[in-house]
Amino acid sequence: QCLVGSEMCIRDSDNTEYEAKIIGTDEQTDLAVIKIDKTDLTAAELGDSDSVQVGEFCMAVGNALGLGDSVTSGIVSAVNREVTDSDNNKYLAIQTDAAINSGNSGGALVNSKGQVIGINTLKISGTGVEGVGFAIPINSTKDIYNQLIQYNKVKRAYIGIGGINIDEQTAKQNNLVVGIYIKSIDDFSAAEKAGLKIGDVITEIEGTKVKTVDELNEVKNKKSIGDTICLLYTSPSPRDTERS
Repeated sequence: QCLVGSEMCIRDSDNTEYEAKIIGTDEQTDLAVIKIDKTDLTAAELGDSDSVQVGEFCMAVGNALGLGDSVTSGIVSAVNREVTDSDNNKYLAIQTDAAINSGNSGGALVNSKGQVIGINTLKISGTGVEGVGFAIPINSTKDIYNQLIQYNKVKRAYIGIGGINIDEQTAKQNNLVVGIYIKSIDDFSAAEKAGLKIGDVITEIEGTKVKTVDELNEVKNKKSIGDTICLLYTSPSPRDTERS
């Protein structure tokens, strides 16, 4: 396959080339939906990634190193493994020892029934590292690809702030508390409507103490658009210290 702008060219097993349109992409989950005009295609059967067990057989399908269609086999090494990629995106992934190399990303991780249980996404590499690859569980992709098809993007809950992590040393030096310092607030956002101000420091969300933007987002990302959340914060001015 090759990518140019918002279009791709896809080749099938007999090397016939098809033009594909990118319907939508989601950088946060490294997922995309593409469309080609071709009939009589066999749909892949989706499995249930929530029922995947450690030790279960799995096979990674892809185009490793650009050599062409290839498969590698292994077992499920772990489920719900939290990993962070080079862009600081966090995933709860299926870990496998099936070899995943460049070109496998976006390929299917299938079980012994040929059902897709995950989408190959990344691996850990380096001296002394072997057989540590990860796939996005297929169940967690369903809402993503449905939104990409419907909206061409993924709609997520949104507070509307830009924050800086304040650790103990920084807090002490600036007479602040440990938490997330609000450095910017988007116009007309929920944060602005709730009365948050630049300079406030968020210390809790939904009763959970937070010290970093990542921790804040971890709780926020479990919410749906329109949900209400409760933030506890301190302010340099004498205002209420809780907003929802």
